[in-house]
Amino acid sequence: MKKLLIIGSVIVLLFAAIIVLTNVSNKSKLASANNPYGDKELKQETIDQLDDKNYQNIMLPDELEKKLEAGEDVNAYFFSPTCVHCQAFTPKLMPIADELGVDIAQLNVYEYNDLWDKYKINATPTFIRFEGGKEVTRFEGALAEKDLRAFLNTIVLKK
Repeated sequence: MKKLLIIGSVIVLLFAAIIVLTNVSNKSKLASANNPYGDKELKQETIDQLDDKNYQNIMLPDELEKKLEAGEDVNAYFFSPTCVHCQAFTPKLMPIADELGVDIAQLNVYEYNDLWDKYKINATPTFIRFEGGKEVTRFEGALAEKDLRAFLNTIVLKK
């Protein structure tokens, strides 16, 4: 009985240590300069993406709204950190966009649920091209690299 109590205590201590270390890690990530969300309480999946190089162009919904009201052109990429299609497509999209010199604003629909209805998002990932503050085109889901390059060159860069 004594051995069982000791083993149980060790297991409880290990779980407590894991919880403490996770909390310390999360606080460190949230306090870093890589947190574009400000003081918003974030879900764990978003916290886990804060240091992912493919998610470093986060735009908050109010920033998007200001740009659209000002009539600016915006390439908006709506994603969710829990979306397996986003997790597969974003590492393809962002390097190609960087290579072509296309600025893409990334908007997290997981943290900002009202974006689904406001921009009529049916699925993630969704890419919307705004010109003069108005939507001109969009695609939903992942595109093959050839199709993505063609879209960015013809629709966004107008080559």
